Amino acid sequence: MAITAAMVKELREATGAGMMDCKKALTETDGNMDEAVEYLRKNGQMKAQKKASRIAAEGLTRIAVKDDQTAAVVEVNSETDFVAKNETFQNYVEAVAKQAVESDAADMDAFLAEKWNADASKTVQEALVEITAVISEKISIRRFDKMTASHGIVVPYVHGGGRISVLVEADTDVVNDDIKEAMKNIAMQIAALYPKYISMDDISQEYRDHEKEILLAQALKENEELPEEKRKPQQIIEKMLIGRLQKELKEICLNEQVYVKAEDGKQTVAQYVAQVAKANGANLSIKRFIRYETGEGIEKRTENFAEEVAKQAGMA
Repeated sequence: MAITAAMVKELREATGAGMMDCKKALTETDGNMDEAVEYLRKNGQMKAQKKASRIAAEGLTRIAVKDDQTAAVVEVNSETDFVAKNETFQNYVEAVAKQAVESDAADMDAFLAEKWNADASKTVQEALVEITAVISEKISIRRFDKMTASHGIVVPYVHGGGRISVLVEADTDVVNDDIKEAMKNIAMQIAALYPKYISMDDISQEYRDHEKEILLAQALKENEELPEEKRKPQQIIEKMLIGRLQKELKEICLNEQVYVKAEDGKQTVAQYVAQVAKANGANLSIKRFIRYETGEGIEKRTENFAEEVAKQAGMA
């Protein structure tokens, strides 16, 4: 029987198993949906699905470096910080990072479908199911990125044992220890101050307009709360917002941030990079960066044990 994409989609939605696992199950059972579900259960994929409703917001980020020009960063989540400190879990995350640095996958589905480098007899998805069964918590490979420098170097930095990981790509015609150390300092800056852009030129007009709209709403509200004789016309408020907006935008641009190690407390990152470039006779600039922080953007569920027990006992 021909296995269609619609059949794979239906089984995947019903079980939560990986795309390739669903396709294999349907192939093995000649398209019988009920038997395919049983096949997944027997092969362990459904065991991971039982934990799918849980929130995996803890975990680790990790970096694997191939050479000075290639590195990858991954985030693998667990349900509890306790598991994130487990050696088995940590070794697994290291293996996922090594998989990513060798991978050419463009998305997570393709990544999960790859042969697992640590054991070519299984896929990345199958290895994930296995580690979920071993640890007995929901484990999730949330994201990965690979960075390859076309002209220069890629410098890694891991903070807090894997809570934050940063990759920085520097465009440079000189590669030495001074340049690498400078880029590591920049990576530490990114970890600490979380810039969103490299320079002001990278900020879209859409983002600028959105931030201006928010600041204007705040300012108008503050203006309304003033005594009537002290209130300002809206056009005056809008002019006053220009400086406020510029200050806010500078705070999220790496080059405009004050360099955290600046002795005078005034030197910007751009000035620091120019200083290093001049000292080493290099054409040096920061081309891009990637910053991963464990659990960022995931809404963590707060559990109230007393309420949970009460619900189960029918008292709430």
